[in-house]
Amino acid sequence: MSTEKYIELEHQYVANIYHPLDVVIERAEGVWMYDVEGKRYLDCLSAYSAVSQGHCHPRIVDALVDQAQQITLTSRAFRNDQLGPFSKELCELLGYDMVLPLNSGAEAVEAAIKLARKWGYEVKGVPNDQAEIIVCGGNFHGRTTTIISFSSEPKYRKHFGPFTPGFKFVPFGDMDALVDAVTPNTVAFLVEPIQGENGINMPPDGYLKFAETLCRRERMLLITDEIQVGLGRTGKLLASQHDNVRADIVVLGKALSGGFYPVSAIVADKPIMGLFHPGDHGSTFGGNPLGAAVARAALRVLVDEKLVENSAVQGRRLIERLRRMESPYIHEVRGRGLLIGVEVTAEADGARRFCEALAERGVLCKETHGTVIRFAPPLVITSEQIDWLAEQVETVFDQIEAQDQIEHEEEMASTAV
Repeated sequence: MSTEKYIELEHQYVANIYHPLDVVIERAEGVWMYDVEGKRYLDCLSAYSAVSQGHCHPRIVDALVDQAQQITLTSRAFRNDQLGPFSKELCELLGYDMVLPLNSGAEAVEAAIKLARKWGYEVKGVPNDQAEIIVCGGNFHGRTTTIISFSSEPKYRKHFGPFTPGFKFVPFGDMDALVDAVTPNTVAFLVEPIQGENGINMPPDGYLKFAETLCRRERMLLITDEIQVGLGRTGKLLASQHDNVRADIVVLGKALSGGFYPVSAIVADKPIMGLFHPGDHGSTFGGNPLGAAVARAALRVLVDEKLVENSAVQGRRLIERLRRMESPYIHEVRGRGLLIGVEVTAEADGARRFCEALAERGVLCKETHGTVIRFAPPLVITSEQIDWLAEQVETVFDQIEAQDQIEHEEEMASTAV
């Protein structure tokens, strides 16, 4: 079928909750994706950082196929031979005691909220149903009803109420506001080390360390949402490690399975995770043998192929190239590792048209928050591919600037006449 026919089918049968670029991907390998017309694209989104190990990595493919031929699902009513080894390997890699295996990132955030509240009531002694969790304005932690209850984005909330209480907003990066928000009933501070969906927003230097110190002083838990920024994306295994921060609860997802299967988790030490008992939480697919086997392979690829280190090196290379660009349409280039945002100016008329122009040149990226182009290629990307990517970005900015100048001059000439 043609690209148009596939798009027509989606318009007819699929709920309209996304605004994708009009390319139809058929297959992928490494950093490259191919559409149904045979055109090749450099993937600069990595399925929102889920495909960090590269598309269809052969080691993860083998693990998936081998396990699928053995057993895929037992539910947690019975044990399986993959869950224990997966949990051990993840704990040893990150330096925590225990894992709660789940499926989606939003599900993992929900579990972290439940665990923090339970800790607040049973350990800190907060009065029942009075627990408060501090969150940041501009956050993105998922789209469940509870999670959108503490979103500051109106379009995520409109017509989805009533909302879950128990959350208090502070501006991202504002240390004074964080201090002022703490009360005796505060049980946790939930934060993204870098706000991805809100435009690759970086906190001020020292912010996360300050938050960790405050949490220790005030007897509250620090929960870091590393779903998008963790597992090598920023050039460290966890983004919080850039600030030498060790959160009480870490939320993981996306790259945990290399893009092969929905796998998420929260990790914490036993005094916290040990508060969960049978019946407190559950998931039919959470910790299933297929997902666990895939995640084990995905983690081995990250470590064995030194993808965390490559993310740091190639990220520096890309951000330096982008910052050397001279364009009146670039407001700021920011990021860490292979999570980089190029924020365009108001005169640029939005980021989407740059993404569409890049797609024409074989680069697939996506705008976020309207004015930011996000670059997050798979962590297997090479220096040569980084340089080619930077050339395409430079060309697109030059072309759009030149075209806009021509249109402006023509408009002025017609007005003068």
